Amino acid sequence: MESRGSIPARPVPYEGVWRFTAPATDLSVPQARHAVRDLLKRQNVPIDDDITQGLLLIVSELVTNAVKHAALLSPELAVEVAVGEEWVRVSVEDNHPYRPTALETDYAQTGGRGLLLVREITREAGGTCDVEHTAGGGKVIWAALPLSSTAL
Repeated sequence: MESRGSIPARPVPYEGVWRFTAPATDLSVPQARHAVRDLLKRQNVPIDDDITQGLLLIVSELVTNAVKHAALLSPELAVEVAVGEEWVRVSVEDNHPYRPTALETDYAQTGGRGLLLVREITREAGGTCDVEHTAGGGKVIWAALPLSSTAL
């Protein structure tokens, strides 16, 4: 089979999309982080350690936000991991209609910087992130990162 442009002739063995749901409780934060870490390891995704650490911190922040801010209207959240040949995308979806924005840094405030952190980690890795509305009226917050920091 022949390759067309940058599209490989056959998908690499670690490519795929995985989705799981969890209750919107504090316990889901470490469980989601561990599930994503274990998935990357089980699929033998060739991801740099520093990218992995940033990705796991993003998972923690996004799940924490869903637990803290959406649980009342969304008792369950969904985490999706999509892996391509050179990238990984993680998203957290809930049914709460509020679409958060990254707040300006207020050094006197002790919280509220989760999305700023997600944006900064994503930017430093050379990736992208966004918040989108779902067809059901909720939202999905996602971040896509390259598998390798040398791809920058």
